[in-house]
Amino acid sequence: MLTQFMYNKLSYNPGSAGSFESPTLTVVDRHQWIGFDGAPTAQVLSYTQPILNRRVGLGGALAHQSIGITRTVTLEGSYAYRIPFKRGYLGIGIQVSLRHFAQNWTDKSIVPAQTSDPLIPPLSEHNKFLPNFGFGLFYTGYKWFAGLAVPRLLGNNISFAAVSSLKSREVPHLNAMTGVTFELNDNLDITPQILVRYVKGAPFDADVNGTLCYKNKFYGGLTYRTGGNKGGVGESADVLFGLQASKKLFVGLSYDLNLSRLRTQQAGSAELALRWWLF
Repeated sequence: MLTQFMYNKLSYNPGSAGSFESPTLTVVDRHQWIGFDGAPTAQVLSYTQPILNRRVGLGGALAHQSIGITRTVTLEGSYAYRIPFKRGYLGIGIQVSLRHFAQNWTDKSIVPAQTSDPLIPPLSEHNKFLPNFGFGLFYTGYKWFAGLAVPRLLGNNISFAAVSSLKSREVPHLNAMTGVTFELNDNLDITPQILVRYVKGAPFDADVNGTLCYKNKFYGGLTYRTGGNKGGVGESADVLFGLQASKKLFVGLSYDLNLSRLRTQQAGSAELALRWWLF
């Protein structure tokens, strides 16, 4: 879950590959629920570029995530065929990925309530490799964008249970996003945008954002993230800042103020995003 999703669309939709005129390198570092033991962290390195007169987009990403005793390292490759329209492109993308999934059941912070539970594996380190594939559609217009994607379709078994017949599976995640930019005057733009995530059996989840841009250099935004505990007011309220530090380098920072019952147990979430246009 990345607060600055608008600066790293490739992590959500392979159809966005090649949507910049320049080859683009992006780095994201996220620390969620600061001060909470075992809290999620994520680091993403992604690259994308258009080729063949912008008719094809290529992309790749390397991502590391951790939560509790679980660590994942995911390598992804994306290809998008880009259909030109009068004022934009429709990218039809496919993605292949290979994930190294590991859990450390020797961690001293976990204590089994009963050692005979068949879902608990032998108390050692376990890992496996999980291949997957997905697809996405992404339209980039003159002042707006819209996308729909399912990055992973295979229901891989991610269980290390002591009884092999007991399985826990990955499930497909549907990502939908859209945004449009309005020119308020010669120096000021505003871009409302939304990211919706859907998983069968889970509550509806969305990030609703509004970002102001001054002179194509200074950015400031607010995001409301739904979710959180049942009956609550949402998951978080987020503040975003960005700076086009040079013609090639963009720097983005965000801070999430938690709204759920976890707010008393941690100090919020922080995220850094760097984007480099090679040309």
